[in-house]
Amino acid sequence: MTSAPALTSPRATEPLTGKTTVARPRWVRPSVAALLLATALLYLWNLSINGWGNNFYAMAVQAGTESWKALFFGSLDPGNVVTVDKPPLSLWLMGLSGRIFGFSSWSMLVPDALAGVASVGLLYLAVRRLSGPGAGLLAGSALALTPVAAMMFRYNNPDALLVLLLVAGGYCVVRALDKASTKWLLLAGVAIGFGFLDKMLQAFLVLPAFLLVYLVAAPTSLGRRIWQLLAAAGAVVVSAGWWVAAVAFWPASDRPYISGSTDNSVLELAFGYNGLGRIFGNERGGGARDAARAVTELPAGAEMYRGGGPGFGGATGITRLFSSEFGTEASWLLPAALIGLVAGLWFTRRAPRTDRTRAALLLWGGWMVVTAVVFSYMSGIIHPYYTVALAPGIAGTLAVSTRELWRGRGNIAARAVLAVMLAVTVAWSFVMLAHTPSWQPWIRYTVLVLGVVAVFALLFGADRIRRFAPAVAIAGLVAALLGTTSFTVATAATRHSGGTPSAGPAAVASKARGFGGGARMERPPGALQGGRGGFEENANAQVIALLKADTTTKWAAAQPSANAAASLALGSGRPVIAIGGFSGSDPAPTLAQFQQYVADGQVHYYVAGGRGGGPGGSRGTAGSITTWVEQHFTSLNVGGTTVYDLTKPLSR
Repeated sequence: MTSAPALTSPRATEPLTGKTTVARPRWVRPSVAALLLATALLYLWNLSINGWGNNFYAMAVQAGTESWKALFFGSLDPGNVVTVDKPPLSLWLMGLSGRIFGFSSWSMLVPDALAGVASVGLLYLAVRRLSGPGAGLLAGSALALTPVAAMMFRYNNPDALLVLLLVAGGYCVVRALDKASTKWLLLAGVAIGFGFLDKMLQAFLVLPAFLLVYLVAAPTSLGRRIWQLLAAAGAVVVSAGWWVAAVAFWPASDRPYISGSTDNSVLELAFGYNGLGRIFGNERGGGARDAARAVTELPAGAEMYRGGGPGFGGATGITRLFSSEFGTEASWLLPAALIGLVAGLWFTRRAPRTDRTRAALLLWGGWMVVTAVVFSYMSGIIHPYYTVALAPGIAGTLAVSTRELWRGRGNIAARAVLAVMLAVTVAWSFVMLAHTPSWQPWIRYTVLVLGVVAVFALLFGADRIRRFAPAVAIAGLVAALLGTTSFTVATAATRHSGGTPSAGPAAVASKARGFGGGARMERPPGALQGGRGGFEENANAQVIALLKADTTTKWAAAQPSANAAASLALGSGRPVIAIGGFSGSDPAPTLAQFQQYVADGQVHYYVAGGRGGGPGGSRGTAGSITTWVEQHFTSLNVGGTTVYDLTKPLSR
């Protein structure tokens, strides 16, 4: 592959130490501008269609617009009882946007949409630097046109910012490779450290690829490479650890409880419920243990809760990412990228240590493989939308390998591999589109016809005829990208809400999928709908009006379900305590603390009903407080919802 003639500039085939610069072709800047403008239009157009998106995080953003302390800790309410079960970095951006522009759906979601545009731009720059502008444009386009990316970059989960930080880290590693730059390697560490403050250990999944490519390809001595990587590790620790240390040293009595932890610490949350527990399926915090046990205790007809399999993510195994639940999110180009990675590494096996093409394959391919393996075999809680973190690795690997194979297509082996990659992509797109046979069936047949034509053109060498080469390239690109593009556009046009959104047209997004598994949901009698863990709780309008009328208490109400509490807070604009945090099992507030709140007149109402974020929320803290309230206060029927007035104790 490296011996093929360059199509763009000599810089693309120089060793990493080369200093030659060549003017870019005239088509590059307009093409990049078009890519970024199209991405911005796709991600920003009609952004408010998703409303509050995930109410759970929206509640925390609302709290952050009212209290700086709530913003710093990521609290669910401005009174700072309990945090979300993640670090607060993405909440900081959304909360600051709300403070600047006023809290609304648009001001909350626009930072994530802009993060998507920035991710596409940075991926283009990173891939272009090692493989030329053509590969960069293909990589950026592939990321922008991944369905799960179009969903999460228009949503308020922390995954959007995580992708931007990971791509920024990859870009910094590429810059570090140029001249073995310590500065750029430290910046890569900072990006990953901030990724930890967004979604904890998931940010570390790219580190093996970053480590490998720098050890292999940096143009300096082995000793210097090792100490530079150790320095970068220090940058990760410092950039991630400052907030962890701040929380640890802040008096626990003066800050919210760290939801999901068993000991009110960020590190336990990171390595327990949000870390190794996700990998091995032994989550200890956040009520996950209670939730898992409750799944086995649901009444007949509650198939929706049993459908997830281990960890609510379906069966583990190498086929998980290609299943009906995960496949349409990000796997459209994954088979071709895997083939391209293997072929690229084979063709560059005798290249110099600092070869640019192999370095690019190690970076993006390592990112793709490690992330895919972890997602495939993790036994804890996993949702299909997690695959957005896989999308840049797929896009980069595909772009680099496709560009190099196209350049070397004079070699029959390279041309055959390219044809196989295209054939596999077309076949897999046809399968993915067939999941919704009634939705635009012409698309999958167009993909099939164009793909067959392009594959045969490659196999029989039509691409080597100068006047036919552009037509073959265009036909191949359209065949490869039409399926994922159609699902991406449909995703952006479809309203998404709750904690487990699904990419694709409304026909797919409306399918009930449990906790990320594939079983069809049948709601058991009395179950609330929707929300953070697959349930969505819609607040009673009369209850909302009741809370709006309360303007004097610190908290208008308390609720034993984070999802229902979020709906109440967002609907009324008044603070609401989400008792027990996401799961309902966090000791926040404790029964004694809640009793003191009530005695001090700080909470007006207790809204009954609902569960925590998982089926275990009726146990623990939420359960004990509910029992105490039922025994001591007057109940009201407000629009069919039981509400307790905490200012009116029962007569004894």
